Amino acid sequence: MSEKSKSRGCFGWFIALIVLAAVILAVVYMVKSKMNKSDDDEAGPVPGPPGAIDKKYADALKLALQFFDIQKSGKLVNNTIPWRGDSGLKDGSEANLDLSKGLYDAGDHIKFGFPMAFTATVLSWSILEYADQMDAVNLLDPAKESLKWTTDYFIKAHPSDNVLYIQVGDPELDHPCWERPETMKGKRPVIKIDADTPGTEVAAETAAAMASASLVFKDSDPQYSATLLKHARQLFEFADSKRGLYSVNVPEVQKFYNSTGYGDELLWAASWLYHATEEKTYLDYVSKHGNEFARFGNPTWFSWDDKLAGTQVLLSRLLFFKKDLSGSKALASYRGTAKAVMCGLLPKSPTATTSRSNSGLVLVSDWNPLQQSVSAAFLASLFSDYMLTSRIHKISCNGKIFKATELRDFAKSQADYILGKNPMGMSFVVGYGDKYPEYIHHRGASIPADATTGCLDGFKYFNSTKPNPNIAYGALVGGPYLNETFSDSRENVRQNEPTTYNNALLVGLLSSLVTTSSALQSLK
Repeated sequence: MSEKSKSRGCFGWFIALIVLAAVILAVVYMVKSKMNKSDDDEAGPVPGPPGAIDKKYADALKLALQFFDIQKSGKLVNNTIPWRGDSGLKDGSEANLDLSKGLYDAGDHIKFGFPMAFTATVLSWSILEYADQMDAVNLLDPAKESLKWTTDYFIKAHPSDNVLYIQVGDPELDHPCWERPETMKGKRPVIKIDADTPGTEVAAETAAAMASASLVFKDSDPQYSATLLKHARQLFEFADSKRGLYSVNVPEVQKFYNSTGYGDELLWAASWLYHATEEKTYLDYVSKHGNEFARFGNPTWFSWDDKLAGTQVLLSRLLFFKKDLSGSKALASYRGTAKAVMCGLLPKSPTATTSRSNSGLVLVSDWNPLQQSVSAAFLASLFSDYMLTSRIHKISCNGKIFKATELRDFAKSQADYILGKNPMGMSFVVGYGDKYPEYIHHRGASIPADATTGCLDGFKYFNSTKPNPNIAYGALVGGPYLNETFSDSRENVRQNEPTTYNNALLVGLLSSLVTTSSALQSLK
């Protein structure tokens, strides 16, 4: 054979090998693509508009929102609670202010500004993320009305730039009495913070409440929204420029809502102001002060006292949906810590928290145990929706891969436990299901509406062996201990007293589960 023929033969074999390699690569690619597609399909479809309603969660959501009507102070409008009436009508009069509105925070008659502001911020967040879901079950308007009742109070409580009234009522005078709010006759002193007596935590949390609420009312009431945003800006400036620990400068609150620091509230407020304004100065603030306050890499529990986990999830949505911010190292640190929070919640994660009951309920504290259960579930559902809407179906926890839908499954497990799927067979939402707490620590619920009592003689109802005559529908009580025991007793303040902030978190959680949900690309 000639050299020319040999070269042609070799060339032919070379071409054949190239073609064969191309075919093999194509087959491998098709198989991998099919596998990846299968994985994505198993992870769940990208959420869309609200779909079929889950009646269980819808019924519970309706009740949870009703609790805010039970807690209202002031001259009630369109009152649907037969055993509630006007109360606290002269609140604020000693400072020549009308502080009659707002919410009693729990089973007593104090209006504590710090947890009330957190309640408003979480309720705003819930409405902003899940308005379509609330609207699908005709509960958006009640949610917005309860929010406005609270922000109306905050507007009145902030009469000038560096003055904020943070409390109405004195626990030392209120707690020795057991009476209905409608008949209370004791003194209702007010407490304020100002430039000489600052309280950074409560000023910043109130700024967060008003900034987030300004987004809720931006389309429906632009003028009111602008008023809220003006107050939010002023309060944030006050909080940051006049720094001081609120529970040190106002020692009266230490036994009730003692703050562990103000850095989380400053980051939380700046985050909400950025979402409300999109002004770079607020984004720069959370970037600049992250290393100082954010505890990057250290997951925390979201509560009225600690806003870090909520801040990290809230700022994570910027990287999910704002591509022009994708290069931000600071935001990446916030999202990295938010992912660490999520990995701690997934039961099978290598970094899963051990702070949970044998039945899987997350429990951190013996006082108001369900606060962390419901807050963790709310954040998990939110983060799952961010991921799925962004078409990110998986999260890695120390190298182990989990689906985004597993975060939603975790959130459902917490909600289902709270609603009665637990060893006790009890719902911890009053009025939901066949078995729920009947002796909750709540003055108004325990005293008949037609009873005439003074400060002390109302204790005969506190000591009664009969269930509360008035059902506080929707109240989420403190809940079970780690050993999954619960005592339904009026004396059991740790487990059996409801709070508005627990209910705000519950509203967010249930709104996310009431139907299929997706995350908005922008909260503005």
